[in-house]
Amino acid sequence: MEAIIDYFQQIDPVLAALYATLFTWGLTALGAGLVFFVKGTSRALMDGMLGFTGGVMVAASFWSLLAPGIEMSPGEGFEKVIPAAVGFLLGALFIFGLDKVLPHLHLNFDKSEAEGIETGWRRTTLLTLAITLHNIPEGLAVGVLFGGVAAGFDGASIGGAVALALGIGLQNFPEGFAVAVPLRRYGLSRRKSFMYGQASAIVEPIAGVLGAWAVLTFQPILPYALAFAAGAMIFVVVEEVIPETQQDKYTDIATMGFIGGFIIMMTLDVGLG
Repeated sequence: MEAIIDYFQQIDPVLAALYATLFTWGLTALGAGLVFFVKGTSRALMDGMLGFTGGVMVAASFWSLLAPGIEMSPGEGFEKVIPAAVGFLLGALFIFGLDKVLPHLHLNFDKSEAEGIETGWRRTTLLTLAITLHNIPEGLAVGVLFGGVAAGFDGASIGGAVALALGIGLQNFPEGFAVAVPLRRYGLSRRKSFMYGQASAIVEPIAGVLGAWAVLTFQPILPYALAFAAGAMIFVVVEEVIPETQQDKYTDIATMGFIGGFIIMMTLDVGLG
């Protein structure tokens, strides 16, 4: 792990963000690739994996984004927390706007419950877009943190950025599986199910590079940008991930998955950051 951190310290931060988010995308593809070997899965396992995803996202929002953002903000008392509060709200509003516009369908919901602008798109496309919506703030968070390290801000570290990428990647693996298997169940071929599953994370490298570039270009925005990514992720967890796990009788399994994801992400961030 030390060798990986040393390597990222020596390369261009935008390139580092690209490599890190390609890694998270790759783990999504790896998870989606299980559709070639697995015929199906239980609802309990799916809910547990979604809970794990939510736990990682919530832990990352605080330990990797909000806490460093507050630490590097100027001033004292209420003044010090203003950038985090403003950025957090803007991030939530950003995903709120996308949620209202982008046609998508949550896992475990009927097609009649699709959100966003009404379209005649197939259920499979709507499901993929729902997971894509999850991945936008994840890629952005990784990119922003790498940009902050390069800009020399206190509270931002290569170890923390690597820990965040690793945590996001770990939860992307079950996420890729969780979208590919239902697509297979809805009648797509294994190859198409895999392609849709991995494609849901293609936005992560794009968002990561844009996040790193924005912070390096406009350095004063970093505390706001970190909180922006956190607000976006918390909105996704509360509005999408958690409701998806509450549609059946396995809510306790989903909750324990959430706890496990939170512990793993917290441990990674504190241990490496």
